[in-house]
Amino acid sequence: MHFDSRLAEMPKHLQSLMQQASVEDKPDTNGFSRRSFLKMATASGFALGCYPMLATAQDAAAKAPAGLKPTEQPGAFVQIAKDGTVTVTINRLEFGQGVQTALPLILAEELDADWSKVKYANGNNHPAYVDPAFGMHLTGGSNSIAHSYTQYRELGARTRAMLVQAAATQWNVEASALRTENGFVIGPGGKKLGYGDLAEAAMKLPVPEKVVLKDPKSFRLIGKPTGRLDAKAKSTGTQDFGIDTHLPGMLTAVVARPPVFGAKLKSVDDTAAKAIKGVKAVLRVPVDRGGEGVAIIATGYWPAKQGRDALKLEWELGSVEKVDSAKQLASYRETAKQQGALKYNDDVSKIATAPHKLNAEFIFPYLAHTPMEPLNCTVAIKGDKAELWVGTQMPGLDGFAASTALGLKPENIAVHTQMAGGGFGRRAIPTSDYVVEACGVAKAAVTAGLDAPIRTLWSREDDVKGGYYRPMHLHKAEIGFDAQGNILGWDHVIVGQSIVSGTPFEGMMVKNGVDATAVEGMKEPYEMPMRLSVHHPKINVPVLWWRSVGSTHTAFVMETLLDEIAETTKQDPVAYRLKLMGDKHPRHKAALQLAVEKSGYGKKKLPAGRAYGVAVHESFSSIVAYVVEASMKNGQPKLHKVTAGVHCNLAVNPKTVEAQVQGAALMGLSMCLPGAAITLKDGVVEQSNFSDFVVPRITDMPQIAVHIVPSADAPTGMGEPGLPALAPAFANAIARAGGKRWRELPFKAA
Repeated sequence: MHFDSRLAEMPKHLQSLMQQASVEDKPDTNGFSRRSFLKMATASGFALGCYPMLATAQDAAAKAPAGLKPTEQPGAFVQIAKDGTVTVTINRLEFGQGVQTALPLILAEELDADWSKVKYANGNNHPAYVDPAFGMHLTGGSNSIAHSYTQYRELGARTRAMLVQAAATQWNVEASALRTENGFVIGPGGKKLGYGDLAEAAMKLPVPEKVVLKDPKSFRLIGKPTGRLDAKAKSTGTQDFGIDTHLPGMLTAVVARPPVFGAKLKSVDDTAAKAIKGVKAVLRVPVDRGGEGVAIIATGYWPAKQGRDALKLEWELGSVEKVDSAKQLASYRETAKQQGALKYNDDVSKIATAPHKLNAEFIFPYLAHTPMEPLNCTVAIKGDKAELWVGTQMPGLDGFAASTALGLKPENIAVHTQMAGGGFGRRAIPTSDYVVEACGVAKAAVTAGLDAPIRTLWSREDDVKGGYYRPMHLHKAEIGFDAQGNILGWDHVIVGQSIVSGTPFEGMMVKNGVDATAVEGMKEPYEMPMRLSVHHPKINVPVLWWRSVGSTHTAFVMETLLDEIAETTKQDPVAYRLKLMGDKHPRHKAALQLAVEKSGYGKKKLPAGRAYGVAVHESFSSIVAYVVEASMKNGQPKLHKVTAGVHCNLAVNPKTVEAQVQGAALMGLSMCLPGAAITLKDGVVEQSNFSDFVVPRITDMPQIAVHIVPSADAPTGMGEPGLPALAPAFANAIARAGGKRWRELPFKAA
């Protein structure tokens, strides 16, 4: 990533992050030997070159042998114990998507490990654990497997080569005469040595720079349905998450935040709060967007919450913008009357004389992320060092943000990445808002004389009202087409906040005034002349990516409008989509045709009142097509059955792909349910919990069948692609079942 031209405009912690990240690509100039780098013995076995927690990017670059980056070194990723147990460190946050199984599976495949002895460990903010393609710590964009597939295969192959060489040396034979199988090196005459027996000798050998990877035809783990390594812990309730962090002497904090984003305090009466048993301190602290808040630090969550409830606060609201959703919508409608910054500028003049015209306006509200585990961060400050325990998608960036907030050197910040209970983008914040806030609370606690780790917890209400929502969007479309459904012109305007403006991603993702995330999914994969322009108003509501990002709204617009054109011109919606794709897009076609085949579409007679709905969409390089069955029940839309066709190239673990699509489909359904919207009045978010920000219940869950197109090509992402096509497929089914054509999400209650 190259941000040199924008470096001076970034916050200090982001400037430091980009400067540090660039160091990793510099060649080794210190002559650090491979042997010195690898040497790390333990009583139980060995680690192939463990990194110290607080090593800097420069240290890592110096220690890596010539030709190998820290991300390519087995030392930070593989530990083998005497009993042959292999522990694989993952360079991502595990928050439900299954990377703590998939990444070890990939490495174990090339290592020829005994899968029953494979475990996982979480990485941290060390530079070895950056995304190898992006050069920064990042779990997001469905890139975990796509970017680390080759990386983890090579890590496994390098480790295997070192173990084979250790056995060859011990047996005094050529390494080429040996093979590996299920955690053993096997030699002439069938003799064998376990990986645990060879580990100590292998650690003394150089790391090979080049390795030969397996032919996918010989895979024994990759591509096979595999149970998750965390399944037992999660199903028995023994899995720890960030919120479960407990340290000796730890105190818990909650923060009273301003009712309007960015507001400051006018007065604080904390008399009643301080009288609550267990409350240790009441402190004014900075919060996100330049605002102020009050932290209650106590012996546990309940006294801290009681203390917060007892506060009497007055806020200075005159200097901050107070957003009103109704007025915002009216403003967006006025804005949409004008052409914005252009993404596509095809000739759409034929709309004026087209035999058929379609005019449509679409409205999409703000959406909260609402992961099952609300935000939390534990901070322990010890002199000029600090440690953080947090479920973060960007531990490197959060570590630098913490160093700035605490006034400490970046290399003195250790970020212990914890398993997180969901996130959907909310734990990947360019401002590091909740981490910076937790650091501010911990720093204030030290100043107040509290020598203890501080765990800052958010309640569900804090989470719903806490900002960083999927932006509100308005779409306006005018389409001209003929009797055969040929699109003669499509004139389209989108109005919505940019989620990358003012972040380190702006230089890469904003071109000619258009935030690429706002328009992703428009036009492709269909052949049509389109003029697409965008307006990005500045609004005092924090916004962020939300699972599948721009495709959350663009897929709905594209797939429902195309379905309406097919219906108007009396064409089968599947055949019409295939026709518009032309001779291109074989992966889209394969996914759609698989969903159609498995669903019984066109062959099976549905119960009275039910209808099929179809949609297909690509996001993050993967395609998911849905054929759904839905009806109107007691005046309300009801989703009965979902059949998915998925093209993600090679499915590393088909069970994980299935789970990802099931979860994403359910989240896509959540966008449709009445009450699934964040609205503001006088600058205040009106929703507070699941009672008024609706999420699906078990009674809303349809039958879901997931089918994967076979492929041996390198895998593409699956964390997000299952979401976008669900809502339009559902809406299309309702329209064909005799309901209305929905132009707004969520669906309105009857």
